[in-house]
Amino acid sequence: MTESAPSPDTWLDWLGRLLAGKLQAQTSGYEPYTPSDPETLGRTLQPGDILLVEGNSKISTAIKYLTQSTWSHAALFVGDTLDPAGAGGDNRPQLVEVDLGQGCIAVPLSKYTTYNTRICRPVGLAPQDRAAIVAFMTSKIGLRYDMKNILDLMRYFIPTPPVPVRWRRRMIGFGSGDPTRAICSTLIAQAFQSVGYPILPEIVPVPGQAAARSDYSRREIMQIRHHSLFTPRDFDLSPYFLVVKPTLEYGFDYKRIEWRAQNAAQAAGAD
Repeated sequence: MTESAPSPDTWLDWLGRLLAGKLQAQTSGYEPYTPSDPETLGRTLQPGDILLVEGNSKISTAIKYLTQSTWSHAALFVGDTLDPAGAGGDNRPQLVEVDLGQGCIAVPLSKYTTYNTRICRPVGLAPQDRAAIVAFMTSKIGLRYDMKNILDLMRYFIPTPPVPVRWRRRMIGFGSGDPTRAICSTLIAQAFQSVGYPILPEIVPVPGQAAARSDYSRREIMQIRHHSLFTPRDFDLSPYFLVVKPTLEYGFDYKRIEWRAQNAAQAAGAD
């Protein structure tokens, strides 16, 4: 039985690719505060960790505004699962992410060397659940975003829409297609929910757990119960994910910092 030929592109396909390309265009003037050291970052990350990224594309600007956050992108670290022998060297794929133009793909850590990043680590995650999350994400590699979903793309061409804060998250979920195929963090949220790992706190107060006190906070949490409405910021704010800073993991002594001669002279003059 022969495979049927792929259907020819329609004008919607063409327009979708055009819009996706424009949304991913890099904005000028981006400089990271603290560029990542790829070696230290690689030694610090563990499978199941989430790497948050401050992107500099047009869609990144929109997501940062809509979520009121520094972080516009999220990827899951899978270690050497996809390249056990390390044949790819520094370019071996260790992150699984959802890219608007390419869908779910595996990329090397070096892709984000020049970006501000943050590691969010799930605390107390059982080894079997960690393996299940990694397997979930790697099994989705190749998932493509349907470029015919024009509404999903058009919503990001207004990077700062004049809408109240309480409505901005809903704009991320608005569209004609499956948001999981467009937003990076939603597929990761689905992976954690598949093993019952929490991301944001429960609404019902329980002794020893955080609880939302304001009506707005409770409504916000209720809105994002479904994985399609999670954003990169939610992993940063979650009380169940530890923020890990590579510069502090292997010992930090401020006395060993070598300051520039100009700074040293200014410090001496102050004395």
